[in-house]
Amino acid sequence: MTRANVWRMEPYSSARDDYQGSTASVFLDANENPYNTPVNRYPDPRQSELKVELAKVKQVNPAQIFLGNGSDEAIDLLFRAFCEPRIDNVVAINPTYGMYQVCAETNDVAYRKVNLTDGFQLPVEALLAATDDHTKLLFICSPNNPTGNDFRLSDMEQILRRFEGLVVIDEAYIDFSERPSLLQRLQEFPNLVVLQTFSKAWGCAAIRLGMAFASPEIIGILSKIKYPYNVNLLTQREALSMVHRHYEVERWVKSLKAARAQLIAELGKLPVVAHIFPTDANFVLVRVTDAVALYNYLVSCGIIVRNRHSVTLCGNCLRITVGTRVENERLIQALQSYH
Repeated sequence: MTRANVWRMEPYSSARDDYQGSTASVFLDANENPYNTPVNRYPDPRQSELKVELAKVKQVNPAQIFLGNGSDEAIDLLFRAFCEPRIDNVVAINPTYGMYQVCAETNDVAYRKVNLTDGFQLPVEALLAATDDHTKLLFICSPNNPTGNDFRLSDMEQILRRFEGLVVIDEAYIDFSERPSLLQRLQEFPNLVVLQTFSKAWGCAAIRLGMAFASPEIIGILSKIKYPYNVNLLTQREALSMVHRHYEVERWVKSLKAARAQLIAELGKLPVVAHIFPTDANFVLVRVTDAVALYNYLVSCGIIVRNRHSVTLCGNCLRITVGTRVENERLIQALQSYH
């Protein structure tokens, strides 16, 4: 499946690639300034230490991990590695995370949308029918953004077995779901790519670190074409610190799940709320009486939610992130005062 030019190319060899595994104390190879330690030195281009520690938490092999500047980097590299511009295409559910389409258009790859069912579930047969011999990638965000729900595992398994291209399961919100991650099934499905992120449950949106998990062969292709030092030293250090505190992340998730249930209960009492969709994420999609007016009102109150009114199947819907208890209470109080 790899593009012929990508398969043939020689990857850029950075100064830090040449002495992997060796002990060094004098660095005169990379034209760095010898002053202003430690940020004067280029970071590890392979993020080796971080991958080893992360692999323990995720229960995978370090060779199955790609780390990038947010999940968006991994998404973009999948297009660049496997999709021939103006020839190949990708299929994705609709509505879903907008960067899949942005990356497709940036890389001049046809993007085919297939609407979810009325119950926001996967239309398996329609998705497969939308593919052809030039479909290289099929994107499924589960739990999905903006709908919030997880998809049936049996449906995702069916697509993995029947589609011959790469199936990209974006699990950015998996920590808030009761469904187990598909990470432990990478050996079972060689065409599976799982995306996760440090931005949600890990509370590290500012450090911009995304994760892709796949077979060592797929990871090798992505690593071949990435920028040499794509994850900076400060990000690697902060992520390593967070990996060592992963039990704290589990406490945050537990607290957010409880807050989510409370928020849903309070939203259900409001006359402006017409319907609350089931959610497995750290946000809730809510159909209201007038999304545009309510969104503007909340902005005037200093409260920012996401207006999804113009998104397919999401008419008059607002997407509300679960915040702290104080933040959630401010939202509810503002909604109670709306006329």
